[in-house]
Amino acid sequence: MAASSRSDELRSGAAVCLIGETVRRELFGNQAALGASLRVKQISCEIVGLLTSKGQGAFGNDQDDVVLLPIKTLQRRITGNTRVNTLLVSMQDGSDPTRVVAGITQLLRERRKLSSTDEDNFNVLDTKQLADTLSGTTKVLTMLLGAVAAVSLLVGGIGIMNIMLVSVTERTREIGLRLAIGALEREVLLQFLIEAVVLAALGGLVGIVLATGASIGLAALMDVPYTFNLAVNVLSFVFSAVIGVVFGYFPARRAARMDPIEALRHE
Repeated sequence: MAASSRSDELRSGAAVCLIGETVRRELFGNQAALGASLRVKQISCEIVGLLTSKGQGAFGNDQDDVVLLPIKTLQRRITGNTRVNTLLVSMQDGSDPTRVVAGITQLLRERRKLSSTDEDNFNVLDTKQLADTLSGTTKVLTMLLGAVAAVSLLVGGIGIMNIMLVSVTERTREIGLRLAIGALEREVLLQFLIEAVVLAALGGLVGIVLATGASIGLAALMDVPYTFNLAVNVLSFVFSAVIGVVFGYFPARRAARMDPIEALRHE
């Protein structure tokens, strides 16, 4: 009964449409959208359904910023022609994409009356191949960003090691005095390792604060949501502390293995 009534409305000239989540939010906010009227160019249509939110598309477009009209209504009252520029075909799970593309290509060639010697005057695009290409590009970019991050960590670690070496050199007499009055090598080693870890951890904490502030600012500027991931930030903090251990071990070992007599003679 509802379908028949809707068909009567279409035959009488009334237009109906479906809208995406972005359109509903921008135009209606918290108000009910079903049954309301929406003007699309020169026609007014009744909203009869809401589309499920799909989020961002493969090309960065908003898939929820859409209004769907019956094809006959669109052709007759908006475009003024019967041309169809794009067809979207959904495959069942487990289908062979190659066979589906070949079947669609053959069907279109038959419908367009193309002979075996004619070239295709259409394009058939498998979005799975496009997704694989984008995924490969994303992996390459991720690897490049990882390489940049690794170089940055290496440079930061070398900087920490240099600072600790300078500190050991400047505190040679202090280290010699500690060893002379009975301090063990492992105690001196632990002292300088702790200093290196604290230095690296403070640097990591400052980096997390700056990165969080920059992310919040960019998210507000680009009008995209920002979510604070506690696990990722804790992992970053722990990793910075590990960098302090790795690059602080050599200066700490150098301090622990000093000869107390030679250290006390140092000017």
